Amino acid sequence: MGGNHTTVTEFILLGFPLGLKIQAVLFGLFSLFYAFTLLGNGVILGLISLDSRLHTPMYFFLSHLAIVDIAYACNTVPQMLVNLLDPASPISYAGCVTQTFLFLTFAHTECLLLVVMSYDRYVAICHPLRYSVIMSWRVCISLAVTSWTIGVLLALVHLILLLPLPFCGPQRVDHFFCEIIAVLKLACADTHINEIMVLAGAVSVLVGPLSSIVISYAHILWAILKIQSGEGRQKAFSTCSSHLCVVGLFYGTAIIMYVGPRYGNPQEQKKYLLLFHSLFNPMLNPFIYSLRNKEVKAALKRMVTKDRSP
Repeated sequence: MGGNHTTVTEFILLGFPLGLKIQAVLFGLFSLFYAFTLLGNGVILGLISLDSRLHTPMYFFLSHLAIVDIAYACNTVPQMLVNLLDPASPISYAGCVTQTFLFLTFAHTECLLLVVMSYDRYVAICHPLRYSVIMSWRVCISLAVTSWTIGVLLALVHLILLLPLPFCGPQRVDHFFCEIIAVLKLACADTHINEIMVLAGAVSVLVGPLSSIVISYAHILWAILKIQSGEGRQKAFSTCSSHLCVVGLFYGTAIIMYVGPRYGNPQEQKKYLLLFHSLFNPMLNPFIYSLRNKEVKAALKRMVTKDRSP
C-alpha cells in the first residue's frame, strides 16, 4: 500500500438508495426472508440427518447444497440488514475482503454441486443396476470434498490478486455487499488483470458446469423416453424435476446477469439480480425440494407424527 496513498480501513456499502420508510419496510421483509432461508434449509438438513431413509447419495448432496445456501445468506444478508437500518454503518477492510472471498467460494461450490447432483441423477436413471457401485459413499464424499476444494481455490485466486491493490478512497461501495467488481472500482491501481480473471472465472463457471448438466440431462431424457410404462416415466421425471428447478433458478439468474441485454443502469440491474441470487434462491431451494419431492414430504410427515405421538 505504498506511495502517498491513505490506507482505507473501512468501506461504506451504499446498498439500495431508497427512502427511510421503504428501507424500514425492506428491513422487515428481508429479515422474514432470511428467517425462512435459515429455517427451510435447517429443516432439510435436520430431516436428512435424522431420517435413515434419506441417507442416500442424492440427499447427501442436497445437504451440502443446503449448507451452501445457509452460508450464502449468512455471508451477505446480515450486513445488508444493518445498512438498511443505518446506511452510514461501515464494514472493515478485512470484513469486506472476507465477504468477497466467501461469496466467491460459495458461488463456485454451488455450481460444482449442481453438476455433481446432475451426474447422480444421470447414474440413477441411465445405469440403475450399477448405481450403488458407481455412487458409493467413497465416491460421494470425494465429489463433495472436490467441489468445496475447487470452490475455495478458485476464490483464493481472486483474493490473492485483490489483496495487493491499494485503496485510497472513495470508500463507498456501490452495492449491498462487497461484490468483487464493485470493490475493484475503488482501487487506486490498474485492475485490468483482476477484471479479466473475474470474467474468465464467470465464463468457466457458467459454461463448463452448465454444459455438463445439459449433457447429463440429454442422456437422462433419452433414457426416460425409452421407458415403456407411463408410471415409470413419471417417476423418473419426478426425481429430476426439483434439481432442474434449482438449476434453472441459479443459472437463469447468472446468465441474465452476465450475458443478458443491458438497458438503463447495468450496475443497478446486477445489484438486484445478485439480491435475488443471495437471498431468494437460498430461500426457494428448500421449498422446491420439499414441495416437489415425495420422499422429503414423507420424511417431514414422519417427523411431525413422531413428535406428536406420546
